[in-house]
Amino acid sequence: MLKIGVVGYGTGGQHFHTPFIAAATGCTLTAIVARAPETVAKARADWSDTPIYPSLSALIAAGVCDAVTITTPPQTRRELVLEAIAAGLHVIADKPFAPNSEAALELDRAAWAKGVVLGVYQNRRFDADLQTLKKLIDDGRLGQVWRIESRMDQDSPQTVEQGPTGGLLRDLGSHVVDQMIYLLGPVSAVDAQLDHVDMPGGRTDVGFTITLRHESGAHSHLSASKLNHLDCRELRAYGDKGAYVSLTTDVQAQDIFAGRRPVDDLEGWGREPEANWGTLYSASGQQRIPSEQGRYHDYYEAFAAAVRTGAAPPVTADEGARTLAVLDAARQSAAESRSITLASPQARPGGTV
Repeated sequence: MLKIGVVGYGTGGQHFHTPFIAAATGCTLTAIVARAPETVAKARADWSDTPIYPSLSALIAAGVCDAVTITTPPQTRRELVLEAIAAGLHVIADKPFAPNSEAALELDRAAWAKGVVLGVYQNRRFDADLQTLKKLIDDGRLGQVWRIESRMDQDSPQTVEQGPTGGLLRDLGSHVVDQMIYLLGPVSAVDAQLDHVDMPGGRTDVGFTITLRHESGAHSHLSASKLNHLDCRELRAYGDKGAYVSLTTDVQAQDIFAGRRPVDDLEGWGREPEANWGTLYSASGQQRIPSEQGRYHDYYEAFAAAVRTGAAPPVTADEGARTLAVLDAARQSAAESRSITLASPQARPGGTV
């Protein structure tokens, strides 16, 4: 069993990490780091048998973990990731796991030099709708994919991290960009527009549209908002054999926030109702496509397997750096009103990237 500690018990630690560690085969939740009294009380109420430590340093000194998940506020993550790596712990870092792509590659090199596994928690690769589209692509049912459109609108203005280091681009943008790299491969050019508002924490981007040109020749078009009172998740994919359209409900997030846990119903977890199944359009007509199961705990099972076998984690630090490079380019593109061409990723020692 991979013994995992979760550092931070905000929304991420409470809703998107601890329940899925508990549900993952080969993993066990062995510690939580929380400091504020109300946060400690919340963690104790949720996980009464799990010890709570006031800091990562205290957790390391206790020697109770093989790995840690860092899910503290973004500006704190770099130093905590480096501290965990220096202690010889495997690390899962929440997104965005570094301030920029250069800092991400620094963390990648540090983990490589120490011989520990560093992964980025891009759980939305394991959304039901994305797994369904991935299967259609892998099975060749769309043929050569030309274009994917992804829309993720959320009516949740209270969750916007305010200020120039926050914003929606690094929040939902981290997810939707990673999803497109996962489906279509590396990105060669970026064109973006950002919507800004002045908030108490500073000027903040609260919506975006991004066009990505992929090295494969495909292109993807991404949009998201949090201040426009919309709640919609839509995927459209176009290929030379047809098209696929899905409108879903973000079922895993809805169930988690409703107080349910995947361990209570592993078979039924993360399944979109039949009314929300997507449709494949082809020369033979229209066909409803049964939804694949959404399983965020698959991330943790794959990470544990990577530690055990030496295989790559489900989302590598290099992939995380590529996503951050796209986000950096998107911000530059919006600021300068032009397309940004991405440089090839840097090689780390050993000749790999």
